[in-house]
Amino acid sequence: MINQEDYGYVLPENNLALSPAVPRDSSKLFIYNTLTDQISFDHFYNIDKYLPKNSFIILNNTKVIPARVSMKKASGGKIVVLFLVNELKGMSYGLLGSLVRVMTDRKINVGEKLYFESGDSADVISQKEHFFELRYLFSREKLFELLQIYGSMPIPPYLKKSPLKRDELLEKYQTIFARAPKSTLQECTLASVAAPTASLHFTRRVMDKLDKIGIEKFFITLHVGLGTFAPITEANIKSKKLHEEYYEIDDSAFQLINRLKKDGRKLIAVGTTVVRTLESIARQRVFSSTSPQWGPKSLTQKQLPSLGKTDLFIFPPHDFNMVDIMVTNFHLPKSSLMMLVEAFLQFKGATQPSPRLRRAKKRSLVELYNVAIKNNFRFYSFGDVMLIL
Repeated sequence: MINQEDYGYVLPENNLALSPAVPRDSSKLFIYNTLTDQISFDHFYNIDKYLPKNSFIILNNTKVIPARVSMKKASGGKIVVLFLVNELKGMSYGLLGSLVRVMTDRKINVGEKLYFESGDSADVISQKEHFFELRYLFSREKLFELLQIYGSMPIPPYLKKSPLKRDELLEKYQTIFARAPKSTLQECTLASVAAPTASLHFTRRVMDKLDKIGIEKFFITLHVGLGTFAPITEANIKSKKLHEEYYEIDDSAFQLINRLKKDGRKLIAVGTTVVRTLESIARQRVFSSTSPQWGPKSLTQKQLPSLGKTDLFIFPPHDFNMVDIMVTNFHLPKSSLMMLVEAFLQFKGATQPSPRLRRAKKRSLVELYNVAIKNNFRFYSFGDVMLIL
């Protein structure tokens, strides 16, 4: 049974990061070795010193779109609209126009027309709870162009006091390897409305260091939605499911994961989005492996779809099929992201090589967070980062 109170902690205001480290790879690195129960500190630009040789790393290359736009109503009033470009079900196309699901900062009525600064318009055609559906009569490419011109980054609420201006956020709330959205299933273009924050620490310098020590790297894509910031509900707990998010992985990436896991290589997942994607794919029985940790769960390889979706809710206890090492930021209290990381800590503790190590008391994630707070680590999207070995 999930007890959300187990994931509560108090964060002093000074530990909330309102802007990233400069340069971004100079963020502090909190290293926790689950084998020795040892904690150490460094800077992210030295992460290569702690990664096992012959391991490989997986990153999320989704792109955050400036999807929050100030639009005008026919009355002349302004309204802030968040376009949910991360959802396949919220973006469809037909002879009567194209549809997109949105959220707004105030009430609007079905039948109203909303205008971009360019004069391009969209009609409000339906409402369901806090969401509205807009119909527009131009291409999806033009919609993305309008968002790039007039939109701002959909930063989480705790960054509202950030001193960064719009153009600074466009650069700093984006990974260096984010790729432009592309058409996928049903001719639909998807992107993210939140950043895969663990990947924000990577620079060309860090990537070059990984190359020098022979760590292979490749990218998958999970389009991050607003649900990543949503509180856990009773419905989530009862159904053991979270919000849906779409992922993309090409065949070459699939073949590489499959081969390296079969060879017993250590997989380093950068961020909870990568962990969630890989564990979801493993559940679909698309990987084969002779790695001991898979045991009776050895899977049979089959064709992997280029686009899938996941509503996987990872919480303790959880058997991780893919991930050996995790890189992750410090997350909001009582969040699904904390539960995922705690599940990983417990799994690592339960799979230690000797009975003595398995019996040894391991630290909870909240205990580790409190150590980080006392040592002035910065938290959340622009904060510092953990390496769990």
